Amino acid sequence: MTPKSQQSEHLPTKEQVRSFIDESETPVGKREIARAFNIKGADRIYLKKILKELIDEGHLEKGRKQELAPAGALPSVAVIEVDRIDKDGEAIARPVSWQEDGKPPVIYVLQPGRTQAPGVRDRLLASLARQKDGTYEARVIRRLEPTVGPTLGVYTKIGKDGRVQPTNRKLKKEIVVREENSMGAQSGEVVLCDILPGKTYALPEGRVTQRVGPMGDAASLSLIAIHAHGIPDEFDKAAIKEALAAKPVSLGKRTDLRGLPLLTIDPADARDRDDAVWAAPDDDPKNKGGWQAIVAIADVAHYVTHGSALDKAAKERGNSVYFPDRVVPMLPHELSSDLCSLHENVDRPVMAVQMWFDSEGNKLRHKFMRGLIRSIASLTYRQAQDAHEGKTDDKTEMLATEVIEPLFGAYAALKKARTKRQPLDLDLPERRIEFGEDGFIKAVHKRERFEAHMLVEEFMIQANVSAAETLVKMKQPCMFRVHEPPTTDKMIGLQETLADMNIRYAKGQVVTTETFNRILAQADNDIDRELVSSLVLRSQSQAVYSPDNLHHFGLHLQNYAHFTSPIRRYADLLVHRSLISALKLGDGGLKDEEAFEFSEIGTQISATERRAMVAERETTDRFTAVFLANKVGEIFQAKVSGVTRAGLFLSLDDSGADALAPISTLGNDFFNFDPEKHMLVGKRTGRVFRLADRLAVRLREVDIVTGSMIVEIEDGRDGGSTPVRRPDPNRKMRGGTKPPARKPVKKKKRTLPKGKKRARRRQETS
Repeated sequence: MTPKSQQSEHLPTKEQVRSFIDESETPVGKREIARAFNIKGADRIYLKKILKELIDEGHLEKGRKQELAPAGALPSVAVIEVDRIDKDGEAIARPVSWQEDGKPPVIYVLQPGRTQAPGVRDRLLASLARQKDGTYEARVIRRLEPTVGPTLGVYTKIGKDGRVQPTNRKLKKEIVVREENSMGAQSGEVVLCDILPGKTYALPEGRVTQRVGPMGDAASLSLIAIHAHGIPDEFDKAAIKEALAAKPVSLGKRTDLRGLPLLTIDPADARDRDDAVWAAPDDDPKNKGGWQAIVAIADVAHYVTHGSALDKAAKERGNSVYFPDRVVPMLPHELSSDLCSLHENVDRPVMAVQMWFDSEGNKLRHKFMRGLIRSIASLTYRQAQDAHEGKTDDKTEMLATEVIEPLFGAYAALKKARTKRQPLDLDLPERRIEFGEDGFIKAVHKRERFEAHMLVEEFMIQANVSAAETLVKMKQPCMFRVHEPPTTDKMIGLQETLADMNIRYAKGQVVTTETFNRILAQADNDIDRELVSSLVLRSQSQAVYSPDNLHHFGLHLQNYAHFTSPIRRYADLLVHRSLISALKLGDGGLKDEEAFEFSEIGTQISATERRAMVAERETTDRFTAVFLANKVGEIFQAKVSGVTRAGLFLSLDDSGADALAPISTLGNDFFNFDPEKHMLVGKRTGRVFRLADRLAVRLREVDIVTGSMIVEIEDGRDGGSTPVRRPDPNRKMRGGTKPPARKPVKKKKRTLPKGKKRARRRQETS
């Protein structure tokens, strides 16, 4: 310490200097410190001495330019990488060069003016300002080129050499590949290549390291999404070692449920089986017409414990990602498809909830247990539905009356309560890709939805509610599934859109799920109902994971958490662990340090969920584009799903594929865009295109790399309603507006300069 005798009265204490540096938004130099405390002349020796003491004690650090900052602080300018987007849409970044122990500080990236907002994995050069809470605010100086690494792209042979067009649209330059570096790749193949060192101003050179396969091949299309979105698709050796060491579970202290006829109901292409169900009439005479049910969920917490290599891998992934041809699992195959999957006729450990309902489907009570089951059958939704309708096969014939019918009986009661509750009832069919024996796409269908789907869905919802209610009641940590009500701005936009479709919605009313269901009921047909469902979906807030119970608007539920899919969702595994700890059900429970991280984990797994959704959607678009690539020139029926200045977005009826009709293809006219009415109106012809129009379109272009398609409107084909409208100018259109009238063009009077005017007057008077 500096002796007091050496310190003048006007000089700051060491604590004051340290506090000044701590509170500075950026690192500061000695001159700034001296100026702040008015230190001059020989007193600078005193300042130099206490600064050295603070550095030696580990409170301060010197930067490259001799500037001082608190230990562990970031420099004033640094390269950062966007790590995630939070629920408010803010980009959260981390420093690229962070090498310290512990977690890096949180960096909030300020919106960079009118430029495009940064996305996950974008690298930015930014100026950093430290805040009092230890976080930083970053102002973007410029975006940096994506990091050089293995690049996925489509190879094209040009002479002896070749070029690779990156599938990542952010990479603008093609990569030159010399013949000796091509591994014999052929035109149209998807390849993985490394960038070779070279001059930055020329096209980069690369070396092919892997030939993935033809562009239209299923494996290639999935790999594009995996690579583009940075989805981890390989497990490290430690995680694989733990998975291989896992063993089947014996009964022990578990509840023996092997005597009950539990079964699984899944899609025909299911890769893992999380849940098994059973139902029977309640034998309690006080609950006449009531039901009891058990939902048994794979006990993943037994195998994946906090802090293990498997746990770290699962947390990093956040969820499994499902592509038409493959799954990128959250857990290694040895667990996800084997020991944790509830296959038929084998013993499997479960976390189970038994629930009792009255005749109207209201839940009376529930209890959780850790058990052992032996599924009696693995059925598809089609098999369960057919058995319910009396069309049994060899597998369901013996199960129909005693096992399957009670499930549908219990669902009939649950459906009554669901109808009263009025959850959001959207009609959004999924696309299903069908493959031929050669591995290429055979067809694209809309996925069928049966009552059996809704049965399983409602059983799972009730189990999820029971899990959340138990943790809320016992005041234990819970990773809630949160869905907040839509914002006022989104509701105003939806109301304006619906008005153009003659669907009534009164402004200012309290928004509930019943409000939206009344809107959906006004759709004239199934196709319009799909469109209205998509519009309603766009108006909704994004569902997220959070330790704060902000309720689930869409399901109209106060307490809701994901419990039923721990093989494929990390959130469910956390809920299992919390239940195990709360109910004292043995090992594998939630640790205190894990509970403290729930807020951060919730943000992370919400981001990985969005990443998976985007990757899955893009891949489905690419698969659909490959299927339709051979149909260029053919005519399809479609509906207008979006109207913009650039043209019309359309959804093709048969495949559900999205396509763009650029405004240049709509006809020889100038089109005015009316954003409030969501329509384009031809200035010369009066031709009108509106949201929800039914049109016939000709497929003009298909880009299988991006999954995008271009179509043009077919004149003279109505597709269900007339696409060409030349309305009576006196007839009001939907929404009460008239087509724009053509204004007469006034001819401008020719004027002459003053000198010429005088000359003309003299000429006229002479």
